[in-house]
Amino acid sequence: MTAARVAALCGGVGGAKLADGLLHTLPGDTLGVIVNTGDDFEHLGLHVSPDIDTVVYTLAGLANPDTGWGRRDESWSFMAALGALGGPTWFRLGDGDLAMHVERTRRLAAGEPLSAIVCDLARRLGIAARIVPMTDARLRTRVLSDEGAIDFQDYFVRRQCGPRVRGIAFDVAAACRPAPGVNELLRDPALGAIVICPSNPYLSIDPILAVPGLRESLRAARVPVVAVSPLIAGAAVKGPTAKIMAELGRPIGADEVARHYDDLIDGFVLDVRDAALAATIGVPVRLTDTLMKTPDDRRRVALECLRLAHDLAHGPSKEPSNDGAPDPSPDPLHDRSPDPLPDPLPGRSHAPAPRPDPMAAAAPGGERP
Repeated sequence: MTAARVAALCGGVGGAKLADGLLHTLPGDTLGVIVNTGDDFEHLGLHVSPDIDTVVYTLAGLANPDTGWGRRDESWSFMAALGALGGPTWFRLGDGDLAMHVERTRRLAAGEPLSAIVCDLARRLGIAARIVPMTDARLRTRVLSDEGAIDFQDYFVRRQCGPRVRGIAFDVAAACRPAPGVNELLRDPALGAIVICPSNPYLSIDPILAVPGLRESLRAARVPVVAVSPLIAGAAVKGPTAKIMAELGRPIGADEVARHYDDLIDGFVLDVRDAALAATIGVPVRLTDTLMKTPDDRRRVALECLRLAHDLAHGPSKEPSNDGAPDPSPDPLHDRSPDPLPDPLPGRSHAPAPRPDPMAAAAPGGERP
């Protein structure tokens, strides 16, 4: 059986948790993570990439477990000194975290692309997965509010998501295109699945899809695309997803998130507390507890994503559990036939040969104050 690669689209804290689960479920060199850079900005003369750093720190085992962003065991001498001098302290940069921003800014000024810098820093931190920014060019998220257009970090951190949202816009550079490695991941013949992590659909995933050509690459994917709901019982675990949905006049629910991705996804992972919504979602649904408090939770949700992708590509071999309880049926990690069943995704141009199996090598089972 061929071990498949998996590509994940990811924002900050919530998405990074699932990416970490995938990393520890799959062989490390089979995971690629395409990360939002729409919230990158210049601060104190430094290029700050909040979502990239959250993913890097999380996959390196360095993330602050209390906040989800920044580094664990951080010190704050720099911020204290900056505040004493009257400098801006609304966006907190820890002493260890500061080194990341200084080094990235230095290398960008020397002419290196962001994608090359991220790849090298991830390698230096011992991360086996491939982490790729969505683009090396400028693409910035702007929040259209009842107070006018606001830069993303001003809205998200300085204003703590307070202004009422009227829309989301993206300032896209003329030269913007997917970073080197993005299309390579999405077109890899060994790719077995694409996972849209439970990041904010509007602030984290839509900027990735706004990169010219990237949405089309997902639509043309020859493998199942599976999204994970960022909502549990109508509420976001972290961040303003539900608030934004309400202010945009959209129903607050996981089924609305699925509709938001309607032209892209083949399957949807839904929290068991939202089981009543399953019948309203237009793609196959897998129910599980999507709350990721522990490393085991992360691996469990990752495994459910891979099981759903496997069943979409090869046909279900069992009925999924509807109550979130452990499935008593035989372990799907073993004794799967690689022979393709009748195509469950007739709208996609899947290869006729046996597809790489995302289950084949699977292991069993940012807001700043």
